[in-house]
Order: sequence, then structure tokens, then C-alpha cells
Amino acid sequence: MDSGLVNIAAHLPRLAEKQPFRPAVVFPELRMPSGKYAYSHYTFQQLDRESNRIASGLEKIQIERGVRTVLMVTPSLEFFALTFALFKLGAIPILIDPGMGLKNLKQCIDEAEPEAFIGVPKAHLARVLLKWGRKSLQQWVTVHPRGLCWGHSLKKVMVAGDPDSFRMSVTHSQDMAAILFTSGSTGVPKGAVYTHGNFSDQVEKLRTLYDIQPGEMDLPTFPLFALFGPAMGMTAVIPDMDPTRPAKVDPSTIIAIINDFGISNMFGSPALINRVSRYGETHNVQLPSLRRVISAGAPVPANVLERFSRMLSPEARIHTPYGATESLPVCSIESREILGETREMTDKGKGVCIGKRVPGIEVKVIGITNEPINNWDDSLLIKAGEIGEIVVKGANVTRSYFRRNEATRYAKIPIKGTDEFYHRMGDVGYFDSTERLWFCGRKTHRIVLNEETLFTIPCEAIFNTHTEVFRSALVGVSSNGNTMPVICIELEPAKREQKDFSRIKNELLEKGSRHELTHRIQHLLFHTAFPVDIRHNAKIFREKLALWAERTLKI
Repeated sequence: MDSGLVNIAAHLPRLAEKQPFRPAVVFPELRMPSGKYAYSHYTFQQLDRESNRIASGLEKIQIERGVRTVLMVTPSLEFFALTFALFKLGAIPILIDPGMGLKNLKQCIDEAEPEAFIGVPKAHLARVLLKWGRKSLQQWVTVHPRGLCWGHSLKKVMVAGDPDSFRMSVTHSQDMAAILFTSGSTGVPKGAVYTHGNFSDQVEKLRTLYDIQPGEMDLPTFPLFALFGPAMGMTAVIPDMDPTRPAKVDPSTIIAIINDFGISNMFGSPALINRVSRYGETHNVQLPSLRRVISAGAPVPANVLERFSRMLSPEARIHTPYGATESLPVCSIESREILGETREMTDKGKGVCIGKRVPGIEVKVIGITNEPINNWDDSLLIKAGEIGEIVVKGANVTRSYFRRNEATRYAKIPIKGTDEFYHRMGDVGYFDSTERLWFCGRKTHRIVLNEETLFTIPCEAIFNTHTEVFRSALVGVSSNGNTMPVICIELEPAKREQKDFSRIKNELLEKGSRHELTHRIQHLLFHTAFPVDIRHNAKIFREKLALWAERTLKI
């Protein structure tokens, strides 16, 4: 194999030699009357061989190196084999969250101009009816056809494939590897262009940062993270859940998998961690096998970390990395530091501490501007302690958005005379005196008043300390040409049906009036359940809440 090969799939043949009979992927196929599942699996040897077989078969129908390929396959053994096959080919998988809405799906697919579409029958039916990619698509593969088959069936592709003759495409660090669309939680979804170097560095940073070892048992509840497990030598056990609805997961299913398989590593969104921890607290559940829990997608509230940590052994660690589709990981902090030190500062409106930078990545804070920055200059930097815009640079940071030149221009800051750049995270925060980074919210969510600027996370924390509040969201509403701050409140589940809203409202407004950050907030609204992102169900759609608040206040 070429020594210059850089490809996330290149780990697979090495692991197939080192641990051929160890399961790489375990998937629940059937739930029995007892409630237990019958599982199927691929060993590392089988996953390597079956992905070679699929790659060989795809080549024969002209899905090959450089071919942009939409992949819409539900979590399954085939999803893993197909994804690794596309990487081995040097084809370019296009990964889009199916829950982002039909309009956004069509826009993303048309923008990417895919040449091939691999999907389950339901995805193909939607593609045909809604005319996704009709001008660019040339090849179609149907996974698990049930009477309806568009193009080639995956089964026939595999029959035609020859795993023994297939040779992995020689891809290098700067070659395009995939297009991953952002969730669209803070704007129009954009396709982040991943190179093979981006993926390779991302895997290495995660492995090193969290000391992930081959042979571990992994429970990934987000499809992209599921791919990282086998690439690091872990066995990925796929849960029976809708990956676009982690906030609705059946916690007993997650707990059963952890205990049945002795799961040592788990990735879950804050919404999933919250749901499982509430169930665990009620039923006195313990998870002794878990050594490491990773939660990302939004800040994890300290009370959720506290609840979940009580389910774990004293040696277990909960990590909350900071990053985005375009760059992950950037920073990381562990729950003991949050619960023992930074939690108190968060409650006082100092923001959420997201830890120190990951080795190998640069993190800076610059003055806030909504304009593009054409060249990097150190004069952009602001002092430690001042809230500004977070920018990052590193080998795991994506360089551009696919066919979105204007979005790329706004998001990237070129470094003159070099090939390097800083990526603008779209978040605001600051460094403290120990070089820890504190997150204060999205740049576009800040409320600019005549007298001052309000940042969402610090202001919301003041209201979140009320025992009956689940979460809050600060939004701006236009009134007579001015912006008026409004705090939206979602109560704890047990409190949402009560009638004593006036008492809670008075208590919250009084609490806010006593704090310098929130004394200007005089309007408060109760909302039944905040709209959230479709990827992690944790990021609050403040844009939607602002429109709702404007209608409710009838301004």
C-alpha cells in the first residue's frame, strides 16, 4: 500500500489483520417478545472484505473516484460497509441530515450536484417525487428494495464485486473526502468540504485526547461518530433509536445496551444524556462498565452532568468537547472541573467554560464584526477577559463550503503569504487568565441595545438557576425601530402543567432585575417546548423563538 496514503478507511485493513475476528459493528436486527434484541455483526475482517466487495461492485457501475454520491441509508451494517467502500474508492459521500426538512434537503442535494444516489426505497421515492438532483444524477443504487428498486440493487452490486481484486484508491491529505452539511440550526445548511487530511487529523486528535484504545466497546448515538469507532479499533454497537430524535430516545434501551455489552465509550448529545440521566435517577440505575462519556452539540447543563455522573463509577469521566461541523475537536473540558469549579461562575453569568484548546489547534479571540475579514492581522486580537469572536486554525479544520464562495469568504480569514487560514466559529467567548475558553453564545444571537450588548449564554444562566426552569432563551424583538430583549422560559417537565405561572414569572423577573447582566430584561414568556436542532436536539432555534415572541407580544 502507498506510504503516502491518507484515508480514514486505510485503518480498516490494518485492523482486519490485527484483530480479524473481533466485532467491528454490532446492529440490532430484531426485538424479541422478551424485549431483548437479536443482533447481527461484522467482524473487522468481514467489514474490510465486504466494503472491498461493495467498492469493487460500485466501480463496475461507474461510481468511482471523485464521484459525488448522496448516501441516504438508515443505520445498519450496510451503512458502515457502504461508507467505508466509498472512502476506499476515493468517491465523495454527501452526508445530509434527513430531518432538516424537505425544502432544505432539495436545496442541499441540488447544490452538491451529485452524480450518484445510494439510498433506501423511501429515500429514492422522495428523490423521484420531489425531483432531487434530477439534472446531475446518473447512477442509482437501492438498499433493501422491497418491490421498488431504482437503478441497481445493492445485492446485485455485491454479487458483481470481487473483494480479492479490489485495490484501495491512493488518496492524499488534500484530496476531497466528503461533503458534510451543517444542520442549518443557525442559518441555511452549508456543505463543509472535508479532505482526507481533515478526517485523519480529527480521528487522531480524538484518539489521543481521550486515550481511546483498540478493543473498547463503543455506543455511538450519532451516525458520523459511529464511523470513528471502527476506525479507532473499537466495536461500535448501534442502538435501536431514531438518530434525528435523541431527545425522544427510550432510555431503557440505551441502558440495556451499555450493560449487556459492557460499553466502555459512549457518545451522546446533551438531550440524550439528559433523558437517560433522568430515567437513571428515577430507577437508581448504575452503569459500571462506562469509562468515558463524550457529549457535544451544545453546552451540557451542570445539573445534567451531575445526574449522569451519579450513574457512573468514580473512575469514569464525562468529556464535553467544543467544536462544529467545520472543526472538531477545538477545546475540551471534563465534568469534574465543571462541577467542582466553573459551574458556580456559569451561574453568575460568566458563560460556559469549554476548557483549554486541544493540542495541535490554535484558538484566538478577535473583535466582533459581521463583515468578512480579507486577511489575518494580529491587530484583530483582543485582550483576555474581553468577549469576542472565536477563530480556530488546525489540520482538522475544513477550508471551504462546497460551491458557497460567499459563505466561505465570510467564514475564513486567509493568512497572507501562506496557504493557512483561520475559521470563524460564529461563536463568541473569551479567555480567562488560565487560558481556558468560555463560551457566551452565537454571534448572530447577541442582542445589541443602545446602551450595551447582551450575550445569550451569560444572561440565560441567571434565569436557569431557578429550580423550576428547565432552560431559557434570550431573543430580540423589534419595537418601534429598537430591539427589545425578551427571555423565553421552558419549565421543568413536572412543572409545565401547573397554573402558578404568575408566581414563577414574578420570581424570575425579580431575579433578573437584581443582576447587572439582565436588569434591562423586562419581558418574559413561557413556552411549552423550545424548537431545537434536528442533529442533536440541543441547540435552541432562537430565530424561531424570536418570531413566536413577536407574535405573542403582538408588537
